[in-house]
Amino acid sequence: MTAYVILGAVALLGGLALLVTGIRKHKAQHPKHVVMLIGGMMLTAFGLIIAGFAIAYQHAAPLDLNATSVPTP
Repeated sequence: MTAYVILGAVALLGGLALLVTGIRKHKAQHPKHVVMLIGGMMLTAFGLIIAGFAIAYQHAAPLDLNATSVPTP
C-alpha cells in the first residue's frame, strides 16, 4: 500500500506544479493554459484521493463478512 501513497503524493505534486504553471501563464484565454489548469486540478484531486484512500485502507480494521453478529467498536 505504500506504493499507492507514493503514487498519490507524486501525482499531487505534479498536479500542483501543472496548476501553478497554468495560473502563472494564463493570458488571454490561451487554450494550452486552460488545459493546464484543468489537467492540474484533475491530477491534484486524483493524487489526493489515491493517497487518502491508501492511508485509510492501511489503518482500517479488516471486515469479516462471515461473522454472525456485528462487532461493537
